[in-house]
Amino acid sequence: MAALATVAKKVWSARRLLVLLLAPLALLPVVFALPPKEGRCLFVILLMAVYWCTEALPLSVTALLPIILFPFLGILPSNKVCPQYFLDTNFLFLSGLIMASAIEEWNLHRRIALKILMLVGVQPTSKDCPEAEAPLDCKKEGEYHRNIWKGFLISIPYSASIGGTATLTGTAPNLILLGQLKSFFPQCDVVNFGSWFIFAFPLMLLFLLAGWLWISFLYGGMTLRGWRRKKKSEIKTDAEDRARAVIREEFQNLGPIKFAEQAVFTLFCMFAILLFSRDPKFIPGWASFFTPGFLSDAVTGVAIVTVLFFFPSQRPSLKWWFDFKASNAETEPLLTWKKVQDTVPWNIILLLGGGFAMAKGCEESGLSAWIGGQLHPLENVPPPLAVLLITVVVAFFTEFASNTATIIIFLPVLAELAIRLRVHPLYLMVPGTVSCSYAFMLPVSTPPNSIAFASGHLLVKDMVRTGLLMNLMGVLLLSLAMNTWAQTIFQLGTFPDWADIHSANITSLPSALPNDTFRTL
Repeated sequence: MAALATVAKKVWSARRLLVLLLAPLALLPVVFALPPKEGRCLFVILLMAVYWCTEALPLSVTALLPIILFPFLGILPSNKVCPQYFLDTNFLFLSGLIMASAIEEWNLHRRIALKILMLVGVQPTSKDCPEAEAPLDCKKEGEYHRNIWKGFLISIPYSASIGGTATLTGTAPNLILLGQLKSFFPQCDVVNFGSWFIFAFPLMLLFLLAGWLWISFLYGGMTLRGWRRKKKSEIKTDAEDRARAVIREEFQNLGPIKFAEQAVFTLFCMFAILLFSRDPKFIPGWASFFTPGFLSDAVTGVAIVTVLFFFPSQRPSLKWWFDFKASNAETEPLLTWKKVQDTVPWNIILLLGGGFAMAKGCEESGLSAWIGGQLHPLENVPPPLAVLLITVVVAFFTEFASNTATIIIFLPVLAELAIRLRVHPLYLMVPGTVSCSYAFMLPVSTPPNSIAFASGHLLVKDMVRTGLLMNLMGVLLLSLAMNTWAQTIFQLGTFPDWADIHSANITSLPSALPNDTFRTL
C-alpha cells in the first residue's frame, strides 16, 4: 500500500508539472488570433482558468500571476495591478472573517447552536432494532435510519452554499461582483450590504424551504399522507429524551454566559446594523451625515472589528482605578492578533485580489470591448431568456470549477453582454454571481460538498440525484427573483447613466437607443 501511495504521488506530481508546462504552449495561438494587447490578456485569463480548474498550482498562488504576467506582457503596469489586491472590498471581507474569529474564540457560536437545538427539539435516529419487531420491520427501520442520516449529511453543505448568498460577505463571488462593479462601472452605487441583503435574503429563505421539502421527501419519507402525526414508539421517545438530556448537559457545561460573550454579541449586532443602515437606498442612511462618497462598508467593518483588539474580555470595574494595591496585570482583550493570524484564511484575500486584477486587465487592455464586439448574435435574445440561460450555464460550469474562478471568468462577459442587450448590467451580473453558489451535484463542486462526501455515508449518485433538482430549483427561483422584487431594489427597469457612460467610452455603442429590458414581457 505504501508503494502504491508513493506511485500515486509521483503520477500526480508529474501531471501537475505537465499542466504547468503544456498549458502555456497550448494557449499560445490565442495571442496571435486576437489584436496584440487583447490576445495577451486573454492568454493570461485562460492560463489562470486552466491552473484553477486543474489546481496545478495552489489557487491563491495562481491568483498572484497577474502581478507577474501583466507587467511583463505589457498589459498593465505593476503600480496598477498590485493595488487591486487590497481594495476596500477585500477589507470588508477581512472584517467579516475577524468577527467570525472572535465569535469562535469565546464559543458564542456553540452556545447559540445548542440553544437553538433546545428550542426546536431533536429527532434522533436509533440504530438499534427492538427484538420484538419482525425481521422485515427491522430491515425497513434500518433503511429508514440510513436515509435520515444521508438527509442530514447532504443538507449541511447545501444549506451552507445557499445561506452564503444572503450577504455580500457570505461568499467570495458576491464580493467579486462588488469589486468588479467598481472596476467596470465606478459610478455604480446600487449594490451595498443592505440592498444585497434585501434582495438575497427572501431568495435564500425560498430556496431553503424548497430544498428542505425535496430532501425530506427524498430521504425523510415525507409523503402527502405523511403529515398526519403518528404515535411514537417508546424507543423513539426514549431516544429523544436522551438526546435532549445530552444537549442540555452540553449547554450547561458552557456555564453562565460570560462578559466576553455578551460583548462580542453586542459588537456583532452593531456590525450588522451599521452595515445595513449605512445606505439602505429606500431611506437616507447614517452615511449621509458625512462627506458623500467617502464611506464604504469596509470602513464600517474595520471600525467595529478594531474594537475587538482593545475591549477587555473581563468586566471592567471602577474600583480598580482607585485601588492602588490592585494588580497591574494587563487585561486580555476580546481578540488577539495571534488568534487572527491562526484562523483567518488569508488565501481567500489573494483570490479576491486576483479576480479584481483580472477585471482591471480586461478593461485596460480592451479585451472587454473586444468580447462585446463578438456578442452581436445575442442582441436579439430576450433578456428574461438570457437570465435563464446564464444561470444554467454558470451553475453547470461551477460544478467542475471553483466558484471564485467561475465568476472571475464570466463577469466581464456578462457586463459586456448587458451593454449589447441594452439592459441593466445587474440584470445579468447578479444572477451570474448567485448561480456560482448553486453547485450541488458533485463532491468536487464545493468544499462543503467534499467534506460531507468524505464522511463515507454518501455516494456520488446520492449527490447527483439530489443536486440535479436542487440546481433546477435554484435556477427557477433566481429567475423569479430577478424578474420580480429585484426590479425595485436595483432599479432594473432602466438602463442607468453609469452604464451608458461605460458603453460610450468602451464599446462606442450609440447611447440614444431605447431601453428594452422587458420588451418581451
